[in-house]
Amino acid sequence: MHIGLVGGVERGEQRYAELARLSGHTFQHHGGDMAGRGGDALSALVERSDLVIVVTDVNSHRAVLAARQHARALGRQCLLVRRCGLARFRALLSELSAESTLALASGA
Repeated sequence: MHIGLVGGVERGEQRYAELARLSGHTFQHHGGDMAGRGGDALSALVERSDLVIVVTDVNSHRAVLAARQHARALGRQCLLVRRCGLARFRALLSELSAESTLALASGA
């Protein structure tokens, strides 16, 4: 699964990417900046992602709304979280792993 994270982790992006990789996922980050080509980059991230996590505490309303609307239009999962530190991201990855295990066990 390709996970896109919008907002808040510029300095720790490599740690998030490594956690995702260790869980069998790919990862991409967008800082939430909508100026210039920021909106185009956000749209591209949403298009490539299976799951879009949007951090609302650090993003502008414009970035949150754009990510959410684009994800909905493309049928992508969009998760709005107030904050997303490494511990929360690790917990989300564990939930994804548990869900995929249940889906495989039920034959879905």
